[in-house]
Amino acid sequence: MAEKTSDYKYKTPIPLRFSDIDAVGHVNNAIYLTYFEIARFNYWRDVLSWNFSETGIIVARTEVNYLKPVVLNDKLICYVRVVRIGNSSFDVMHVLVKVTDKGEEICTTGKTVCISYDYKANKSVKIPEQARNRMIEHDEPRLILNTN
Repeated sequence: MAEKTSDYKYKTPIPLRFSDIDAVGHVNNAIYLTYFEIARFNYWRDVLSWNFSETGIIVARTEVNYLKPVVLNDKLICYVRVVRIGNSSFDVMHVLVKVTDKGEEICTTGKTVCISYDYKANKSVKIPEQARNRMIEHDEPRLILNTN
């Protein structure tokens, strides 16, 4: 399924650094994971107000679809939303776009499986109720697969 940015309520700018560029002149494929991490963290902070001192989050899996190259002077924005919520895990979808004179062009999409985690007990834990409710409220129930 092709992603539509109109399904997303949250977006955040992504800083492009000179060190992100490889010898061929475009962003190295591994750097996209960092861009997604920046966007996810901003979403957790801005939308969910996730309390990391009580419950952590670990990444279990990431998928990346490279569609168009990104080069040094591109202006980037990453859209983020939750697409599935389980008991302790949830999937976050990312759409990285470059802003051009003609509008936004989707360059890369990705999905990350995240797990609510207790670092003291070294185990996964139930997603905090406040965060779960905020995910559903913000990202719209019609767009989220709830696997509970």
